[in-house]
Amino acid sequence: MDISLESLSAFRPRTGTMEAWNAAYVRVEDYLRAHRIHNRLHQSRLILQILERAARRHEAQPASEPTTLAAEETEAMMDLWFADVLDVRGQPHERIAVDGRVALLLSDGPEKWPYAFLDEQNVPVDFAQAMRRGGLQAGPDMAVSNMAPQPIDLGLIPQAAGETLEQFEKWPILRALLLWLLFAAVLAGLFYATR
Repeated sequence: MDISLESLSAFRPRTGTMEAWNAAYVRVEDYLRAHRIHNRLHQSRLILQILERAARRHEAQPASEPTTLAAEETEAMMDLWFADVLDVRGQPHERIAVDGRVALLLSDGPEKWPYAFLDEQNVPVDFAQAMRRGGLQAGPDMAVSNMAPQPIDLGLIPQAAGETLEQFEKWPILRALLLWLLFAAVLAGLFYATR
């Protein structure tokens, strides 16, 4: 879609307030900037295209906020563009959105090809290839495995400690005496440590 400066100045939505459309403009501009689209001319063309689509929808749905419609149109345009460039049509929205944004950042597309983002007709071949190389690849499918439980060998120390505790269980007086001796040793250690 070729957008000239005349069409930029001719954009006058028939529904909604100017404040609401200015807010929508700022929101879309911030969103594009978040995707590292810093070329002002390209930004302006994209914003106008998005706002025109949102304005057409707003005429049919005047109760909707222009900012909401503009955000939805931005997402829809990006999903279609990412699906075409990455050749992943038919994938769920979440998958396309994630893969597309990761590929865009990894390919450094906005810096190397400043006019290519969301351009429906003139996507450079090297940009599309860089985007496809930068996409996420899913790992292997889940497979069922079988692990037989093995006894845990903790060595001699836990075995000796276990046997000692069993002996203490047989002689409760010895156990109480040992606990009192341990308590007295801790008190003595605290007493001498604070001196």
